[in-house]
Amino acid sequence: MHRSYRFSHAITRLPSESVVNGLRFDDIGNPNFEQMLLDHEDYSLALREAGAEIIQLPPLQNFPDSTFVEDTVLCLSNLAILMRPGAPSRTGEVTEIESTIKELFDNILRIEKPGLIEAGDILTTETEVLVGRSSRTNGEGVKQLAQLLSDWDYSVREVFTPEDILHFKTDCSLLDAETILCTKRLEATGCFSKYNVINTCDGEEAAANAIRYNDFVIFPTGFPRTLEKLQKAGYLLREVNNSECAKLDGGMSCLSLRF
Repeated sequence: MHRSYRFSHAITRLPSESVVNGLRFDDIGNPNFEQMLLDHEDYSLALREAGAEIIQLPPLQNFPDSTFVEDTVLCLSNLAILMRPGAPSRTGEVTEIESTIKELFDNILRIEKPGLIEAGDILTTETEVLVGRSSRTNGEGVKQLAQLLSDWDYSVREVFTPEDILHFKTDCSLLDAETILCTKRLEATGCFSKYNVINTCDGEEAAANAIRYNDFVIFPTGFPRTLEKLQKAGYLLREVNNSECAKLDGGMSCLSLRF
């Protein structure tokens, strides 16, 4: 089945020059826009190498964080759910992407007030949809998602993201049907007790946000010990520089919608 990582398409959005004003959990400096464009191009190439047909959307100057398209929609094999971002400045991004989603999916659902949820807090595996309560996703958002998915053969499980982590998937990603790449601090919560877990190496926690897309794991550069660990485990990795997106809390999963 492998519906959690076998894909044919991806939606991306080019960064706008306003991205330097994007939100950030910790301020480690402004991103370099020119480098971000180069990295985005290489990211798209990596997706194509993995087999993706890419739908690239234009930049949105009025929405600095809009290149992080993942937060706006949960794309599943048979439906899409429009999110309701917990960051007020990002609410309009959902409206901007809605017409594209309507062209691609027959079944479209929506999170409504007072629910708040960003797809960066959602990890879909073969057996369940894990949703991390966080500063961007509230209990009502989790409740609505569970209700919406109850008729679509998806089991939703709420977990809790540690306070010092922005999104649930900041610290984890799917490697295969049974295996999660995860930081030690997130594993300590017990949320992955049913899975095989490969921990990021100490000091390389930012490597946890990767993408399994068909046969490739698309992985951020700069984490050699974790890279070697995954290669020894038999995974085929494609590295992409993420230095600029990381300044805005962005990772490999944030930059695309995969379906």
